[in-house]
Amino acid sequence: MNALKQLILFGWEQALSCLFPVVIFASLALTQVLPLPLLARYDWLLIICLLMQWWMVRSGLETRDELKVITLFHIIGLALELFKVYMGSWSYPEEGYSKIFGVPLYSGFMYASVASYLCQAWRRLKVNLVGWPPFRAVLSLASAIYLNFFTHHFWIDVRWWLSALVIIVFWQSWVTYEIGGRRYRMPIAFSFVLIGFFIWIAENIATFFGAWEYPNQTEAWSLVHLGKVSSWLLLVIVSFLIVATLKQVKGRSAVRENLLLQGNIIKKIKRLTL
Repeated sequence: MNALKQLILFGWEQALSCLFPVVIFASLALTQVLPLPLLARYDWLLIICLLMQWWMVRSGLETRDELKVITLFHIIGLALELFKVYMGSWSYPEEGYSKIFGVPLYSGFMYASVASYLCQAWRRLKVNLVGWPPFRAVLSLASAIYLNFFTHHFWIDVRWWLSALVIIVFWQSWVTYEIGGRRYRMPIAFSFVLIGFFIWIAENIATFFGAWEYPNQTEAWSLVHLGKVSSWLLLVIVSFLIVATLKQVKGRSAVRENLLLQGNIIKKIKRLTL
């Protein structure tokens, strides 16, 4: 019974962390079936995403620091979208004023929503990292994975080598999290696989509602190839590594500030007692 209660609590925290992605999926579904005045569908999706982002910061659901992380992901995702659409990997067939080189600007928010989920879950579940690899190894690995999304069009695809390298680098790394006052732990590599798989499910929902279109979905919708899980897995790894690195940098800065504050307080106390 206790295990069921913990599972429900975990599901509830996950649902709250997925608020931004849920709004995007709901918007994709509604804008596909409802008549839209004045603007095209892609333009309305951009407006909805901007309003949602504003509301989340305004309401305190996201901090300004988290907004900076999410904005970074928006830029990273939009750059990838521009390249992939140019290469014909997928397309956005509908019209819209907010399209640049065939890519609607709302698409960046789909990547930003992954960052929003990671930031929300990190805070709600009080995530902590154990055995985190050195900064240079993490930075090099994240950069290589991101670059492979571009270079595999011109060179060999090394995603499976990079996946193996992820397992090696993070073999002794764990993520700990808290549910209902109890802490649990999970291998980081396994958490990557889980998140990547669920994003693949989300991708099938998104393409079903016309968020974008793969070449094999031009005539009629079909299930996204299971091989795409590897792509999302690597993208999740890049996302997680960036968020984790920024969180650690932020954490070290906070510790230094606290130590500096404590040092100043001790100095003032000593002056008063002299």
